[in-house]
Amino acid sequence: MARKRGTGSGGTPATAALTAAGTWFELHPYEHDPRAQSYGDEAATALGVDPSRVLKTIVVDADGELCVGVVPVAGTLDLKAVAAALGARRARLAEVAAAERTTGYVVGGISPVGQKRALRTVVDASALDHATVLVSGGRRGLDIELRPADLVAATGAVVAPVARG
Repeated sequence: MARKRGTGSGGTPATAALTAAGTWFELHPYEHDPRAQSYGDEAATALGVDPSRVLKTIVVDADGELCVGVVPVAGTLDLKAVAAALGARRARLAEVAAAERTTGYVVGGISPVGQKRALRTVVDASALDHATVLVSGGRRGLDIELRPADLVAATGAVVAPVARG
């Protein structure tokens, strides 16, 4: 796939938001297997990308406010660390229905970009170790490659060490 500034092709709110911001991104579609146990691992394998560069989007409830943690698929989200980064006392995984309703995406396709209601976001500091990272493009079977700094800018994220493993 040719490297380009976003053109909005792919037709998701994430691609539209990046295009509107003039942010460079590259689309990486792949064949989604509905039987996949882990959407992030599936993407990394299907695309032949190091799992430390593929980031998963996890919606959390931080003291009653829905927020987002973005961590490598090779690890897990440290709920205590994400709570601290958000200035909350406690964070827990959000209910699936609430996450989908609030972001406008389905689980396995929740993008940190272009959410129906932009949620406060924390991106794991390890993302900055890479020239580019991949995040969900807003549907299962589509990832977006972009620069970590552009991901942080597009989401207004805080960067903190919030991943384990």
